[in-house]
Amino acid sequence: MSEKEEKALFSYDAKLSIKEAVPMGLQHVVAAVVGIVTPGIMIAKVCNLDSGDTTIMIQTSLIFSAIATLIQLFPIFGKVGSRLPVMMGASFAYVPILMAIGGDFGIAAIFGSQLVGSILVILVGLSIKKIRILFPPLVTGTVILSIGLSLFPVAIKYMAGGAGSADFGSAQNWLVALLTFAVVFYFNYFSKGFLKLSSILNGMIIGYIVSLVLGMVDFGPVQEASVFQVITPLYFGLDFQLVPILTLVVMFIVDAVQAIGQFTATTVGAMDRESTDQELSGGIMGSGFSNFVGSFFGSVPVATFGQNVGLVTVTRVINKYVMVFASVILLVAGFVPKVASILTTIPYAVIGGATISVFASISMTGIRMISSQELTPRNTGVVGIALAFGIGVTLSVGSLSGFPPWVTTIFGNSEVILTTIVAVILNVLLKEKKEVALE
Repeated sequence: MSEKEEKALFSYDAKLSIKEAVPMGLQHVVAAVVGIVTPGIMIAKVCNLDSGDTTIMIQTSLIFSAIATLIQLFPIFGKVGSRLPVMMGASFAYVPILMAIGGDFGIAAIFGSQLVGSILVILVGLSIKKIRILFPPLVTGTVILSIGLSLFPVAIKYMAGGAGSADFGSAQNWLVALLTFAVVFYFNYFSKGFLKLSSILNGMIIGYIVSLVLGMVDFGPVQEASVFQVITPLYFGLDFQLVPILTLVVMFIVDAVQAIGQFTATTVGAMDRESTDQELSGGIMGSGFSNFVGSFFGSVPVATFGQNVGLVTVTRVINKYVMVFASVILLVAGFVPKVASILTTIPYAVIGGATISVFASISMTGIRMISSQELTPRNTGVVGIALAFGIGVTLSVGSLSGFPPWVTTIFGNSEVILTTIVAVILNVLLKEKKEVALE
């Protein structure tokens, strides 16, 4: 790759050839695909959907992840979308709540609640200038740090083979995961140019080959999948019930705050600047619009993907055509189930070994944002107490058992939600004073 070609990767609008876009785009696809399809599978199981309906859930997740990403890259009317190199995908953050709604009220209630919640998100995006004061770098940095910390167990469980799998924690899974990590680590820190930029992809390719040799790859889903299938509107229907709507609305509000953190992490980590009000407003509205349309087709809520944000910050590759290529792959996979099934054959151990360093970079981006502010007693109190509540309650299983189940569903299953709420409240309550920074 010439110096000019490599330089284009670090420019958002620069023209890019296919040979330049493919390896970088593939990295985003392989980093996201398991995360995109898994929430739909989990929700389908809770709602007792058959294999055909489960396939449709996977398809809609892939298709709307691509559509949502393209909206971010090419804003509708120049307003609805962030015009930032972010990857959108079916969000794990929503899974506990969606599973609770699906199990108690049925799958149609999920999409009815999603439709209402997405309208609220669009309104939040429109008023971002007024509410952004609630989310200064100290708060967004704390949110980003909690996102990174919440992803660490995900990576470790993946490395161990995926929670619930028959061979979870086996030496073979750890061997493949650590080998994948070692390859990523080597190329990221001891190589230059293209090899350094494609370190995640290199690790996953080698990890996948080793998995094949060890007999860890199951091609059964590929044989069973159909060649082509089109999604149809209102396939799962829409059902509007108050409790599911209120529950999901809370999550949508929190996700809007997470989005601020993710967009900010992208610009701070890869562009060395804060996000503008227009970028944040457009990004949140783009997410809301994607989820509004997706609710009619049966796509679970999409959100910014933390692992892909980390990938952008690690490589600093911000060219929009890299994301366009990744989106095209997801669209093809969505309409051609056989392609999707190939992507889902990548073992969890490979995904975990390749992404743990990415998740680490997200946390460090949060720490960098926090440390950009003076570490006064007031500021360290905001960060420390917010993380203490968010992480402490989540790790202390059953600590909210005396409350109605929905309280645990909302506040006990995600470090990010409680951390965000406490950080915002403390940042407002504790007034800024001229304090001496802690040494």
